[in-house]
Amino acid sequence: MGIPSLLGETAHLALFMLTSWLICPVTTLCSKSIYNYEKMANLQCTAPKDELLKMLNKFYKRKEMQKIAADQGLDARLFHQAFISFRKYVLEISMLSADLHIIFNDICCGAGHIDDLYPYFMRHAKQIFPMLDCMEDLRKISDLRVPANWYPEARAIQRKVIFHAGPTNSGKTHHAIQRYLAAKSGVYCGPLKLLAHEIFEKSNNAGVPCDLVTGEERTFVDEEGRQAEHVACTIEMCSVTTPYEVAVIDEIQMIRDISRGWAWTRALLGLCAEEIHVCGEPAAINFVTELMYTTGEEVEVRNYKRLTPFSILDHAVESLDNLRPGDCIVCFSKNDIYSISRQIEIRGLECAVIYGSLPPGTKLSQAKKFNDPEDPCKILVATDAIGMGLNLSIKRIIFNSLVKPNINEKGEKELDTISTSQALQIAGRAGRFSSIFKEGEVTTMHRDDLPILKEILSRNVDAIETAGLHPTAEQIEMFAYHLPDATLSNLIDIFVSLSQVDGMYFVCNIDDFKFLADMIQHIPLNLRSRYVFCTAPINKKQPFVCTSFLKFARQFSRDEPLTFDWVCRHVSWPLVPPKNIKDLVHLEAVHDVLDLYLWLSYRFMDMFPDANHVREIQKELDSIIQVGVRNITRLIRATETNAPPGTNPLSNQRRLGPSPVSPRRVRGAPKAQDSGVEGWQLDKSLGSRLVQEGLLTPDLLRQLQKEWSKVHRQEEEGVKLVAGNNKTKGNKKKKK
Repeated sequence: MGIPSLLGETAHLALFMLTSWLICPVTTLCSKSIYNYEKMANLQCTAPKDELLKMLNKFYKRKEMQKIAADQGLDARLFHQAFISFRKYVLEISMLSADLHIIFNDICCGAGHIDDLYPYFMRHAKQIFPMLDCMEDLRKISDLRVPANWYPEARAIQRKVIFHAGPTNSGKTHHAIQRYLAAKSGVYCGPLKLLAHEIFEKSNNAGVPCDLVTGEERTFVDEEGRQAEHVACTIEMCSVTTPYEVAVIDEIQMIRDISRGWAWTRALLGLCAEEIHVCGEPAAINFVTELMYTTGEEVEVRNYKRLTPFSILDHAVESLDNLRPGDCIVCFSKNDIYSISRQIEIRGLECAVIYGSLPPGTKLSQAKKFNDPEDPCKILVATDAIGMGLNLSIKRIIFNSLVKPNINEKGEKELDTISTSQALQIAGRAGRFSSIFKEGEVTTMHRDDLPILKEILSRNVDAIETAGLHPTAEQIEMFAYHLPDATLSNLIDIFVSLSQVDGMYFVCNIDDFKFLADMIQHIPLNLRSRYVFCTAPINKKQPFVCTSFLKFARQFSRDEPLTFDWVCRHVSWPLVPPKNIKDLVHLEAVHDVLDLYLWLSYRFMDMFPDANHVREIQKELDSIIQVGVRNITRLIRATETNAPPGTNPLSNQRRLGPSPVSPRRVRGAPKAQDSGVEGWQLDKSLGSRLVQEGLLTPDLLRQLQKEWSKVHRQEEEGVKLVAGNNKTKGNKKKKK
């Protein structure tokens, strides 16, 4: 070995020892470690991998290390992710860094402690999570503990808050709207476009000029486009900087909605109005009162009782043959809507159909058809979309099922028995004050569901305890300034993991936002435009809508305007009336795509310049869909006729294997030991899946199993008898 190389290696060793001491002063380099280093020029750790794994896992289980890491910004989830990456790095790399190599050997020979790995673990963690270097700034940006301070204009005035509390059909919203119409200026904030349209028309019919503002529509009563003093809007679109005399916030109980609750929180804390009239369930009174304490504002409560009574019947309908005029069958899936409407048509009856994905014009058309005393249509089949926003003359609400698909706090899909609040909202549609039926009735389709419904309706509505929040575009932009290489989806994840909220708030579910962010991550967009695109309200279950969203973003990124001709080519306009259910579903998706265009046109007017032309063809499309829905039973027949044998023609997708909803997350379903059915396996049994989907009751399942067992025994006895006869004949032949 030459002198220069020897000096170089000695200098390298000295530098390494100094670096190790600086990084981990509590570690003393033992002579044995130095000897090992000199011996192994390639720095391969002498400890076998199983020993390394034991050391790493021991470090991971140290509560002290987790606590120190949490103080540095690594919560339990990030700590776990960082450790997995660190462990993989240590076990798979062919050559460890010199300092880390020495630490492991020190621990092996007893000259070091397992905690000495912490600085090296953090060094690795900062490579994975760059935000750890600017944690203090990020914590300040994501501090959501005092959202009332986000609205200085509202805090600059002393607002009067009036809570109109009562059940459905109690007149609470009516009283608030009367004050709204009498004011010099006002804003109505509702959960649905239909409700905003209703107030818009009511206000203008009463001689009070009112504008309409929704995500996809701006209608100004002034011909020159000057804003009126009154505006009816969907709650996400309300302005928190425009001063009003009166503001009305409808359906305040939705402040706890895991996806949209942030919009009600923003309106309640941020509207600049002298009077805030809040309408909703009594279950929200205490929470709204407590929330207003944080702004120094008192709440006046006005209680209302239902104007017309409704009663729960003592018998279920049990058969569609027992339907009467004024009946509304409530289902929680579109397939049930199709199936039941087809069965009603077979019985020579006409029915109207309403579900969530229908355009607003079609919903209103079907509601008008059902309400018209001269129309032969006297039956309505609907989802819980009728719970808000439609005036319907219903005598009897019939729950076809009490199980509804929901998205839980973790963003997982689960089947759950409907809540008391949901049941009351739907049941309250029977016997409305404005309808021809002054008393309502509520029951179920199936006998076994009736006692469950009675029990649900007898409970008190769960008190509201928290309100939703959502990161703003400005907050995400500040995050991006500190983390320029992070994707939008990662920025959101980091924001949520670092966000601090007090006990009155929660961060809303942002899975839909992240879904869209990941979809367009490869498209070059500036952060603000990317954020706006990802807040678009689209149905991610519709492939055509998602594909259109992607094409819109790509065209936008090229700085090429999306013209009317471009849209027409994309949706293959003009379109024809549907011939089957599949065509109808596609038309509904096209309507959503046009909605998306209109929504984006108000955020990027230059790039989506032909909103008026798109709105015209959307109205034509609404009429085409109305024709299809009026003939929906014919579409179902055509679908059934053309379906391949062995498939479900009314299913949106052919299921291969088990249901996408994990039965382990089904709440409210009977347990195996409670059902009395031996071997009732939720994840394997067809019968249990039918029970789970509300198509079969446990009692009927037990009865069917008894019948199957009886038939099986008879078959076995028949086989034994035949076998016995054959054996007797064989013996006789042998004797002969």
